[in-house]
Amino acid sequence: MGFTCGIVGLPNVGKSTLFNALTATAAAEAANYPFCTIEPNVGRVGVPDERLDTLARIGKSAKTVPTFLDFADIAGLVRGASKGEGLGNQFLGHIREVNAIIHVLRCFEDENVTHVENRIDPIADADTVETELMLADLESLEKRLDATAKKAKQGDKESKERLALMEPAIAALRAGKPARTVTVSADDRKAFDGLQLLTSKPVLYVCNVEEGEAATGNAHTEKVARWAREQGAASVVISAKIEAEVAQIQDAAEKMEFLGALGLRETGLAQIVRAGYGLLDLITYFTVGPKEARAWTIARGTLAPQAAGVIHTDFEKGFIRAETIAFDDYVAGNGEAGAREKGKLRLEGKTYEVQDGDVLLFRFNV
Repeated sequence: MGFTCGIVGLPNVGKSTLFNALTATAAAEAANYPFCTIEPNVGRVGVPDERLDTLARIGKSAKTVPTFLDFADIAGLVRGASKGEGLGNQFLGHIREVNAIIHVLRCFEDENVTHVENRIDPIADADTVETELMLADLESLEKRLDATAKKAKQGDKESKERLALMEPAIAALRAGKPARTVTVSADDRKAFDGLQLLTSKPVLYVCNVEEGEAATGNAHTEKVARWAREQGAASVVISAKIEAEVAQIQDAAEKMEFLGALGLRETGLAQIVRAGYGLLDLITYFTVGPKEARAWTIARGTLAPQAAGVIHTDFEKGFIRAETIAFDDYVAGNGEAGAREKGKLRLEGKTYEVQDGDVLLFRFNV
């Protein structure tokens, strides 16, 4: 089960610098000109989670394996992208493939770094990108509307259900609101996602600031925070330059000392990954053994057999039960044996909804 966050924004806002730092690679070329990233570079990033280290220590595991999120660096968008301007068609196509959008906004002044519209206004930048995505969505829906309505009138049940989802989305987009503002029931969510609307994807706004403002933010980031709250979205403040420097430090203690000197308690990576988890409504469960302690990513609400299938399809096919210990109970019992003695190990069946932090051992037969 893979989850991908697409990093988007106007050219020269720090997208590729941030991507390079997040993935600790130079896979994306960071340069001071538009469209230096032509194809979406994808990097896999380990999710920071202190619980994993705790479990490995208690379980005397030889190694730890974190769970991962994928980040895709997508070519910069310009005004008119919905009509094919710049790399519009490629940009829109690549966004369609991601699960959530990390929208980088320029919140720093630097006369040496050009701005595609010759001004520093992160709200206007966000509005430019959002408008292009809304226009693309509206065009996509309107092209399908007549044919869907015709089939619905003829009594086609699937078309009737699709039309009932399309119409409120079209109304919202015509009113200048993204598709994610449309209220959709849990039962209809899968069908609504099937419309493949760009503005239905969850968004995190990342304010890229100068190094000296990473801990405090600035007037630009305050405006973005207020604007994001009004949109029902989240925002974080990071410095892509700091993240690039941190990525080069291998020693954990030295890394924390460097961050502390800047007034920071954690990396921007940790902030973004945690926010990305929230955007996608993901949780983590763990497996612990002498060979390794490992974290696994699933969507909230996943049942035990499907959670087992993330490890291997045979686990899901032959699922019998899940031996389950909550993280706090595992720690309090100093491991599986202690938790079992205290009656904290539970046997859960096929209808069990896995909880964040569960330590699981799957029993299966194929």
